[in-house]
Order: sequence, then C-alpha cells, then structure tokens
Amino acid sequence: MPILYSLQHCPYAMRARTALIKANQQVLIRAIKLDNKPNEMLLASPKGSVPVLVLTKNETGAAVVLEESLEIMLWALRQDDPDNLLRREDPQALPWMTSFITEFEHTFIPLFDAYSCAKRYHNDNLQECREACEEYVSSLEARLSKHPYLFSENESLVDIALFPFMRKFAKVDKQRFRQSPYPNLRKWLNDYLQSSLFSMVMQQHELWLDNRKDCYLARNRAI
Repeated sequence: MPILYSLQHCPYAMRARTALIKANQQVLIRAIKLDNKPNEMLLASPKGSVPVLVLTKNETGAAVVLEESLEIMLWALRQDDPDNLLRREDPQALPWMTSFITEFEHTFIPLFDAYSCAKRYHNDNLQECREACEEYVSSLEARLSKHPYLFSENESLVDIALFPFMRKFAKVDKQRFRQSPYPNLRKWLNDYLQSSLFSMVMQQHELWLDNRKDCYLARNRAI
C-alpha cells in the first residue's frame, strides 16, 4: 500500500492529501516533524522534504517514490478523478493547469515568503512585500469574479493546488484580509476551509516515530 510522509500544516503536503482524498486513494499516512525525520523516509527520499509518496514496488522490484506535491496530485487523480479535476475531455486543459500552477509557484510563493518574513520580523519593507503579493492576488480575484472557481465554473486541479497557499496568505494579517477588496477570493477560500473535505485533509495523526503505528489517510466516501 502507498505510504505518504506528511507534515500537518505544510501547504504542499496539504494539497497532496487533498488530491489523494479526492481520488479515493487508500494510503497509509506517516506524520513527521522536520527536525526528526524517519530514516525510512530519508532512505526513500534523501532530500528530506515533504510530501513524499512511496508506492508499491514496480515490475523491477524497486519502489516508486514521488517527491513533489504536484506529481503526487497528478498520480492520485489519474487513478480516480470522480470530480473531473483534470478535465480529461479537453486535451489542452491539463497542460494549461500545470503551467498555471508552476507559474504560481515561481511567482507568488517567493513573494509570499518575503511578505511573511517581513511581517514576522517587523521589517521596514512590509508594505512593499504585501503590495507585491496583492498584485498577484488581485489577478486571482479577477478570475473568481468571472466564475466560482479559478479555471472555470467547476472545481479543478488549480483550485486544490492553490487554496492551501491562499490560506497561509490570509493568516499573515487576518484582519486586513477580512477587509481586503477580494470578496470572491474570500468566499472561494472560506468554502474550502469550512468544508468536510478540509476537515479530512487536516485530520490530526500521531507522529509516526512516536509509536510507528501506521494510520490510514481519510477517504472521500462521505463528501
């Protein structure tokens, strides 16, 4: 059975768990701390970051290891995609979505990291960093003013890939976000945060190294 090494509040791990749950995949989850990583995880993925999904051995006898959250999401949804998040009927949709997600990671996440750091350490460039983030956030608000989800009228891979990061952005300055001119983005995000899906994604698991007891990741049957 596949084994997922995961960190509770890491947005990359959160979106991997979201896709696995959406895809109804039966997976063992091993919760970790970054300052005490299991040797089993490091043997599978020496780079030591999460999420890591270790699949059952292939025909050559070697374990298949997925080390990137987007890679895990795509693997899961290719097994089962009941909500059509990959838009299989449109051959151009998936390349566009993966390109959009990659551009988001290369553009917004560095800006967000700078903003979060400036807020935490009361840096003089806080406003500059926030405005740089908000320029990108405004583009998401513009998308959501046209349809309920980022890609179209229906939920897609893009939505579940981005919402954990928007959650972190909103938490940097909660009061400001509540008053910000992003009503559509707030609704979109709140719909995720108040959903039964999010409760499943954020289900607490004991640290695996405390007792080496494997737990099952929640599945999507009840959603």
